[in-house]
Amino acid sequence: MTADPDKPDTPPQWLQWAQRLQALAQTGIAFAGNEFDRERYAAVGRIAAAMMAAGSDRQPQFIQGLFTEGGYATPKVDVRAAVFRGDCILMVKERSDGLWTLPGGWADVGDCPSSAAEREVREEAGFEVRAVKLAALYDRNRHPHPPFAFHLWKAFFVCELLGGEARPSIETEAAEFFAEHQLPPLSRGRATLEQIRHMYEHHRNPGLPTSFD
Repeated sequence: MTADPDKPDTPPQWLQWAQRLQALAQTGIAFAGNEFDRERYAAVGRIAAAMMAAGSDRQPQFIQGLFTEGGYATPKVDVRAAVFRGDCILMVKERSDGLWTLPGGWADVGDCPSSAAEREVREEAGFEVRAVKLAALYDRNRHPHPPFAFHLWKAFFVCELLGGEARPSIETEAAEFFAEHQLPPLSRGRATLEQIRHMYEHHRNPGLPTSFD
């Protein structure tokens, strides 16, 4: 099944269904009052995993292994940092796909959002920064990213450059600053061209309100 032709930026309908089924299963298991209900919700989770596996090159057992978190299901949180030097933005080259993106990754339990963005820049690029503005909070499903198993929100922070020097990491091969008209090939699962250009808009006009959804 393909995405709605009138909404080309939405993920495939089957993936949206599978995400919702998995969330219902996870929450149901957490609050089920008896073993029979827990088994029913577990069966729903297995169906969701099979749906996701059918649309990927993974086995259902692998997909099920991703969903080990208990409790009420909520979106995952990905943080991205927009760090400028002059009119150039900091980007890192991912080892996993050889493509470029804004420094960032999963927010860790115990992090506040701004600290998570600052930490990701330090770990992935070698620079010390200070988050000064939440520029955007996006629902990944509403933007033209490739399909992904989890439903997640993406928080983009504009950060002030304090010091440090470019340094690769376990996850990144390189860190460089790029002008808006000279952006490298992008890792679209992490940040899209439209999102990066929007960070330049916030840099040029600090008074812009935070974008959302």
